[in-house]
Amino acid sequence: MADLSDIQTVEHDVVVIGAGGAGLRAAIECGQQGLSTGLVCKSLLGKAHTVMAEGGCAAALGNVAPQDNWKVHFRDTMRGGKFLNNWRMAELHATNAPDRVRELEEWGAVFDRTSTGLISQRNFGGHRYPRLAHVGDRTGLEMIRTLQDRTVHTKNVAVHMECTALELLLDDGAVAGVLAYWRETGRLLLLKAKAVIMATGGGGRAWRFTSNSWEYTGDGFALAYGAGAELIDMEFTQFHPTGMVWPPSVRGILVTEGVRGDGGVLKNSAGERFMFSYIPEKFAAETADTVEEADAWLVDSTKHRRPPELLTRDVVARAITREVVEGRGSPHGGVFLDIASRRDAEFIKRKLPSMYHQFKELAGVDITSEPMEVGPTLHYCMGGIRVHPDTQMTTVPGLFACGECSGGMHGANRLGGNSLSDLLVFGHLSGIGAADFVRRRANTPVTDMAQIEAAVRRATDPLNRAEGINPYVVTEHLQRVMDRYVNIVRQQDELETALVELEALKVEVANVKAPGASQYNPGWHEAIALGSLMITAEAVTRAALVREESRGGHTRTDFPGEREEWQKVNVIVTRGAGGAMEVRKELRPAPPPELAKIALATLEELEGSGAVAAPGQGA
Repeated sequence: MADLSDIQTVEHDVVVIGAGGAGLRAAIECGQQGLSTGLVCKSLLGKAHTVMAEGGCAAALGNVAPQDNWKVHFRDTMRGGKFLNNWRMAELHATNAPDRVRELEEWGAVFDRTSTGLISQRNFGGHRYPRLAHVGDRTGLEMIRTLQDRTVHTKNVAVHMECTALELLLDDGAVAGVLAYWRETGRLLLLKAKAVIMATGGGGRAWRFTSNSWEYTGDGFALAYGAGAELIDMEFTQFHPTGMVWPPSVRGILVTEGVRGDGGVLKNSAGERFMFSYIPEKFAAETADTVEEADAWLVDSTKHRRPPELLTRDVVARAITREVVEGRGSPHGGVFLDIASRRDAEFIKRKLPSMYHQFKELAGVDITSEPMEVGPTLHYCMGGIRVHPDTQMTTVPGLFACGECSGGMHGANRLGGNSLSDLLVFGHLSGIGAADFVRRRANTPVTDMAQIEAAVRRATDPLNRAEGINPYVVTEHLQRVMDRYVNIVRQQDELETALVELEALKVEVANVKAPGASQYNPGWHEAIALGSLMITAEAVTRAALVREESRGGHTRTDFPGEREEWQKVNVIVTRGAGGAMEVRKELRPAPPPELAKIALATLEELEGSGAVAAPGQGA
């Protein structure tokens, strides 16, 4: 066991765990509120997974389509999420996103421009109008660059890089700080704080084929769950329709939806644009049902019904999967994404420079002259830590969450581009919520040495065992279980088999061995990450078994189609008194009448109404 007398101790008002878009925006807000803020990130500042978000940031600016407004954005978000979104979070997102994007521009973000000099906006799946503010296909990189620059120039913010959180510390049920360790040396770090903001992203590494980075091991889910917070709707995992499928070394790497937003089409091995066969009835009125009508959209994307390639991600991912299963896939198990026949080479290189270089360098494919092979890849967790929609505080006093690790905003399926505006909006709101909490908190929390000792013992056990299992082997075993039984299409017997497999894996996880010392030991880091991955996998599987319907990113072959009674239900995951994971169904409150009216309104009723104040908002 590590020498506890050697623990480095730092005190802050607020600690933000995670330095992606949400964490950076939260830290900026806390710093601007005058709070001493510690920003903890697993890797180097600026290396967060947000840089991989390519297509754009959704906000109803109305720069390309003047008729767009927050109400249409809210309606699109609710419909895309299959009406399981938290109504208030979706409202806050739609109404606040334009201000957050303009703020980012004021801070130095260099967006692409329209001919009149406004921020340009492109089409994306599920969005009625061109709504995504973008920087070519490198929008996430520009956001991180801008937020990182703002962070380092914000007073009161200290960055703790290459540092991993091990456990949340509590004082009488409320947050007291964070126990962490430096990845380079293995030395322990105690961060005392009155509030903690979780901004750790998702848990995509529980699956083998994922667009997520190595950092996405579900740490936020596990830390919050272990502290007593609730997880909500974890069954909703989004498989992005287009990830690279060849060569094997790059399988799962994201192919931005911007390719389809700029005119790319999906074809099967017979050369057919198969998406015309998969248009859901609820989207038929807004979706082109002929090739000619879809092609007209290329000329004026603000007036014509959108192509079926821009249906919501759950619809497109399932369609691709079916084409492959029925024998109409590409040679390497995907389908073809073709923009070469739709746009000239100069346009593709200018609008999609990262995609051009990605395929050229990694797959030897020139996308200006030949189609790409693409297929679904685990991309995003819609479920996550349950938060209050206005403050972003969890059910644990002093613990906040924002970004992908929080749940509720996206419902059963996230629209492309909503994640980047989500980061800005709820990172900002969580900073305000944490600042208000800190100012109101009368006592100075006390850290419990017994809790610290137990956490250190659990973390260092893999180093101290005489023998054990290689943690990388256990991770591969876990990923095989999730790929086989908890993938795009699910059913009861397979989910039950997954739970049996996961129970057996817990024995392996408890006996992993990381040879060597704590310094420069990636095997030890993997052993620690396994705990978070296991909690993420079990939560998703148990929630998926409870939800007996198919909705958004969750498809059950034994319960096909959406069921009205399940639209009224959230699935909640908690840690029981004995340590076992517990799952319950909880009825959702009825939506405010004014928001329900907007969500169900026709587009004609909403166009041009953007100046009307949001319910509960000032004019």
